[in-house]
Amino acid sequence: MKHLQPWGPIKTTAITSLILFSGLMTGCADLAKPNQQQRAAAPFELYIAHVNDTHSAFDPIRSAFTAQADNTTLKVHTEFGGHPRLLSQIKQHRVVAAEQGYNLLFLHGGDAWQGTGYFILNEGRMNADILNRFGLDAMALGNHEFDLNNQLLNEFIGSVHFPVLAANVDTSADQHLREQTNLRPYVLFAFDQQGNKTKVASLNQLPKNQQVVAVFGVVLDDMPNIAPNTGDVRFLDMVTSAQHTVNTLEAAGVQNIVAVTHIGLGLDQRLASEVNGIDIIVGGHSHTLLGDFTELDWGNQGPYAEQITNPNGSTRTCIVQAGEYAQAMGLVRVVFDTKGKLAECSGTNTLLIDQQFYSQATQLASERFSEPTQAQVAQFVRQQINIAMVAEEPNLRQHINKHYKPELEASFGEVIGFVPQNIMHARRPGSNNSDKHGSQLAPLVAYAQYRWFMRPEVQQVTGRVPDFALVGAGGIRTAINQGELREGNISLEMLPFASHLAVVSLTGAQVKALLEDTIRQTLVPNAHDGKFPYGGNLRYSFNEAVGLGEVTQLEVNRGSLYDPQWQPLQPEATYNVVTSSYSAAGNDGWTNLYEAQQHGSDRLDVVLVNGKPQVYEVAKVRQTADGKLHTLYKQQGPECAKKETDCAVDAQSVIRFLQEEHQSLLALPYPVVTLNRL
Repeated sequence: MKHLQPWGPIKTTAITSLILFSGLMTGCADLAKPNQQQRAAAPFELYIAHVNDTHSAFDPIRSAFTAQADNTTLKVHTEFGGHPRLLSQIKQHRVVAAEQGYNLLFLHGGDAWQGTGYFILNEGRMNADILNRFGLDAMALGNHEFDLNNQLLNEFIGSVHFPVLAANVDTSADQHLREQTNLRPYVLFAFDQQGNKTKVASLNQLPKNQQVVAVFGVVLDDMPNIAPNTGDVRFLDMVTSAQHTVNTLEAAGVQNIVAVTHIGLGLDQRLASEVNGIDIIVGGHSHTLLGDFTELDWGNQGPYAEQITNPNGSTRTCIVQAGEYAQAMGLVRVVFDTKGKLAECSGTNTLLIDQQFYSQATQLASERFSEPTQAQVAQFVRQQINIAMVAEEPNLRQHINKHYKPELEASFGEVIGFVPQNIMHARRPGSNNSDKHGSQLAPLVAYAQYRWFMRPEVQQVTGRVPDFALVGAGGIRTAINQGELREGNISLEMLPFASHLAVVSLTGAQVKALLEDTIRQTLVPNAHDGKFPYGGNLRYSFNEAVGLGEVTQLEVNRGSLYDPQWQPLQPEATYNVVTSSYSAAGNDGWTNLYEAQQHGSDRLDVVLVNGKPQVYEVAKVRQTADGKLHTLYKQQGPECAKKETDCAVDAQSVIRFLQEEHQSLLALPYPVVTLNRL
């Protein structure tokens, strides 16, 4: 077999798609097509198109890349992705696969839910409607699929036209999911000689003389600590369940095995190193855009199609993942040997962009590049293997615009003001092209939440003077882009979780330990970085070291925003710390907060009832045997389902701060975090 070169991206026409997709296949042109009798004993070639963490990004996202044009490096602004663009891409993949007789699967690595106002308004029903138009073969169950409740999740799973996969869950005790037949551990596909694909009903009905591919799902086994509403679903050990599933499939005669996972790249690598028999892992959760995108100023998060040796020392697993927010689609070519083991694995992620290019983020008509520059940028894009100009699929665009967009636009509310320049968000400093200070937005959100607890009406009901606030970076879902800002941009998109806020007493030593523990968790290679902490009215430095690393500077501001007066936190002193109720319970690795409250708490949770703040006293935080953390109130807790109760204080605090105190709509005037890496 000849050496295969990476193929070019699927472009906007079927003819170009055929040339580029076929280019991947030229290295196998010397392999004669096996006849029906030989097929089961011959090498088997499979293509997998994949997406993950699409998070209801049905519309494109404005972003930028660098390009060589006019003999210089330009920053080019345009629209990226969106579901109509994804649909165009997979349609072109299918055209080529059908014409050439290639075997093709299309998989989703989980977290279709959450992320935009569309999801908030439609509670997953729009996700089902849109995804049903894609012809997905399977989707992993993501953690954000548990953001509402299991009744709505059951409705979603029951209404989609593809299986949702999770081999390491037990739903038998959950009243809503226990009878759901479309939530499965695995699904089986048989491919004939022409690349035609059929589902296989069971392991007892495997067809002869056809290649069978099993796709099974793996979800986070610590889901109760990550997702707020898992009901009575039990989550089983990932490694043990995966090996058991592989053993079951192999014992029945299935040789070609794919895992579609939502556990993050780091845990995918662990799974590959601890489980025998998985040929390829199609992942999600860590939002990792695998591949070298430095030419576009999008960085390099690791190799696409990394291969890891299994614990038996002889077989390997290939790992892929395709970024976030429907901006890219991956396409990987896998070759299985005659024993069904991985022989080859190669491919690329492709960023999908519009064909119009602008000099500024606002993308006004006046900011469009001149026609010669447009042509040069377009030519640059055509020369890259990991970015492509792809038109939106018109029928899906029209469907969204007609049935969903009017309600979304009507729900975005009043204009807060005009943002003079982008306020960037990065979960961990150094990611998303950020510097050692990381997100500009997270400190602004934290400061706004601190200031909300300084409001007279809040002070009156809490009796507490806050010292500072802490936020987890993963709770912030979008950046703030230059241009008009509306309330819904914050409440429906940036902070969509509708979390109430809390104030809890911690010593300086506890705060330092919390910061160090959460930061260390995110510094592990390919770790989930949504737990990374940012402060408001607080600043700190962390120096990474061989081993643990430590906080070397930790200060609270005793002045104002524009005239700060920094004082070191005293280890034995007590501070009133503002954070979300989710983080305050110790979720998502903020375990120190649980430990500080497991025997008793002075924490106060605050919501709005008929527009006025109301306090709920916390007795303690309890952890159950399945790992869930439960806030126990001294009396009844907030009743967020009631019409008069608004629990989305996280977003309301930011809206009011920008309307009433920070009308410049700029990032904070000083850095809050300094992360010094090795």
